[in-house]
Amino acid sequence: MSSVVVFDYGSGNLHSVVKALESCGAKVQVSSSCDEALEADGLVVPGVGAFAACMDQLVQAGGVEIIQQRAQAGRAILGICVGHQVLFTEGIEHGISRAGVGIYSPKVEKIPAERLPHMGWNQVHADHRSRYFPASKRFYFVHSYGVLDSAGLPDSAVALWTDHGGVRILAAVEYGAILSTQFHPEKSGSSGLELLQAWVNSVEVV
Repeated sequence: MSSVVVFDYGSGNLHSVVKALESCGAKVQVSSSCDEALEADGLVVPGVGAFAACMDQLVQAGGVEIIQQRAQAGRAILGICVGHQVLFTEGIEHGISRAGVGIYSPKVEKIPAERLPHMGWNQVHADHRSRYFPASKRFYFVHSYGVLDSAGLPDSAVALWTDHGGVRILAAVEYGAILSTQFHPEKSGSSGLELLQAWVNSVEVV
């Protein structure tokens, strides 16, 4: 059974994430300990709210270094919603730029769509290279900011996309042992549970 730490740095709906992962057979612990976050088989980085506020909390908790160390060591990470966004180099909200963790180069910015927030069920388009998205499925989104350009992603990264109001938005990224999703798999019914189960299984393999 995989040991998974849901990193408690002060942001995110931890309860629903924990319950969903437990239903997939993972041994889940909510922890703010950097040592436990570093040593776990899998690390989940949740996040809700503003990019800058989440980054401030993540920095204060020592989470930036933990994510970077796990990424460099090829250790499993799952980022959800703003936990996905903070993996990028920069977030721009209300004209203010804030540095992210810097795993990926593209920036997070306001979605140029008429209707915001982007809230509800949207299809994530399949990619034949994906280990988690072999078929197009619908997942639950709630956000007004996102990544709109894949330029600067590593060549081996798999980018998955959704569409809202005629705008293409990065829905998920797979890169080595890192999976991050703009949507909330823990709120996405059977599709979300299937995705989380696949991630838990991949952690067990590692």
